Amino acid sequence: MQIIVDIGNTDAVFGLYDQNAWQHIWRTPARLDEPSQSYGRRLRLWLLEANVSLSAIQTTVLSSVVPNLTPTMRVMLTELLGFEPVVVGPGVYPLLPLEILRPHEIGADLVANALAAYSRYRHNCVVVDFGTALTFTTVSAEGKILGVAIAPGLKTAIRSLFANTAQLPEVPIEVPQSALGTSTTHAIQAGVVLGYDGLIRSLIDRIRAELHGDCLAVATGGLSGRIPSLQTAFVDIVPSLTLDGIRLIGEAVRMAH
Repeated sequence: MQIIVDIGNTDAVFGLYDQNAWQHIWRTPARLDEPSQSYGRRLRLWLLEANVSLSAIQTTVLSSVVPNLTPTMRVMLTELLGFEPVVVGPGVYPLLPLEILRPHEIGADLVANALAAYSRYRHNCVVVDFGTALTFTTVSAEGKILGVAIAPGLKTAIRSLFANTAQLPEVPIEVPQSALGTSTTHAIQAGVVLGYDGLIRSLIDRIRAELHGDCLAVATGGLSGRIPSLQTAFVDIVPSLTLDGIRLIGEAVRMAH
């Protein structure tokens, strides 16, 4: 059994992988002020509820885009499981079957997305990740990361409106029936949720044009299914794709050693 950990700017995601499948995926807020023991108690409780003993965990891989939280999670995993996790970063990238653009700048989650897409499709592919940021990571059929585009995520855009305007409320991410908002809530949903449909399709089309039309589009991330009209834009919606990539990075490191 493996524990795969993906630390993002909003959530920390823990996946339990066994028998070639994700048995459980748990989410908790990624908080800088939370001690490692608190995360450890939570993970121990999740495993207890899943009837999994700590001794059954053979490997663990940690990916983080929050540098100040990485040591906390590393200490927690080491103390709880009795061994060090593989930590995703530039030091392990030479072991991967990828050519990585600016390895010290690109986020570990984007490398994981690229590796998962390359391993799954072996075709030019853009991974659209619906997280705190909306990211577009394009990897070639040969395993070269060709580039990345980044926009604010859906929740980030809505929260920005809420935080920086006096009279606009924070609204749920739901698709309105019309682009003609007849209330403040519907107006924000029309502008952000329907607007992101156009943004995403436009960027995918532009990426495809630069690759002469030869590019699959795949969605991942916690909000990847929240805009139903976008489902036709993707050949696949794989919420666990980032975790898959982190797991594959761990496998590559273990095989190299």
